[in-house]
Amino acid sequence: MKDLKSVSVLMPARFYDRAAERNLDAFDAVLIDRPDPALIPADKRETITGMAALLNPDWVPVIDALPSLEIISNFGVGYHPVPSLHAIGKGICVTHTPDVLNEEVADTAIGVLLNTLRRFDQAGQWVRDGKWETVGNFTPSPLTLRGRTVGLFGLGRIGKAIARRIEGFGLPVHYHARRRVEDVPYEYHPTLTGLTEAVDTLICIVPGTPETRHAVNAGVLEALGPDGVLVNVARGSVVDEKALIAALRNGTIAAAGLDVFEDEPYVPADLMEMENTFLTPHIGSGSAHTRAAMGDLVADNLVSWFEKGEAVTPVPEAKKKGLAKRP
Repeated sequence: MKDLKSVSVLMPARFYDRAAERNLDAFDAVLIDRPDPALIPADKRETITGMAALLNPDWVPVIDALPSLEIISNFGVGYHPVPSLHAIGKGICVTHTPDVLNEEVADTAIGVLLNTLRRFDQAGQWVRDGKWETVGNFTPSPLTLRGRTVGLFGLGRIGKAIARRIEGFGLPVHYHARRRVEDVPYEYHPTLTGLTEAVDTLICIVPGTPETRHAVNAGVLEALGPDGVLVNVARGSVVDEKALIAALRNGTIAAAGLDVFEDEPYVPADLMEMENTFLTPHIGSGSAHTRAAMGDLVADNLVSWFEKGEAVTPVPEAKKKGLAKRP
């Protein structure tokens, strides 16, 4: 068995607890405060063979500065295409953390949907501000889950988990994906606009890719209709935020619940000021239980790579390129 303490792994100085703990224990961990090649110790540049990070385009120069890099273990089931495909193009394996967060993100989607419809956050603030006692009852929510038809943009592992929960509310489920999914009872629509014409509630759960960028545009929102509700727990890039703001402002749709945004952590003031939005700071998988499981998988991928010569959960593009096993 390889002595993992002889393996140098780069990771952010402030990283998710479980991943940080296990990588610090297992490897010769090299920590940097931010993705800047200048921060990498000169005597480590040639020897770093592994990396753990939540990838974004800022990491591309770091990747290029590490000539011996073999594997990047990404924290999250979603992975930014720019650094990920750049690394894969250089023959570097990229992994992610699928499955361990499916149920948590599905729970979040339902929570965001219910809060968007019923304004529980505003009702809770009404109590905290003392208005129940001084002003009176909170105004009944104008929207309800009752009688809705839900469309899922994406029907992968998390999408299916959301669909099961929607079924539990006794509501019909429709979906749009790149292709029809076998062995599901839900109605398939070959176009996103076709889906939104058939439903009044749209939940987005697709990867953030060039193909899905701004897929939810003005036309899609118009098709959703004036009683329409949008929930996005996918990636901020999937929704055209300017079109969404306009649609919320002019009544094209009724409300939106967003856990993700185009330029995180920046959130447009227009969205924050509207009463018909429910906003959370990208917490889809944000329980201690699930984040620990994700951290374990980040470490498991690195340990397996250097001990067994293969990744546990390579991203599909890496697997397709034959990069799931160590040369």
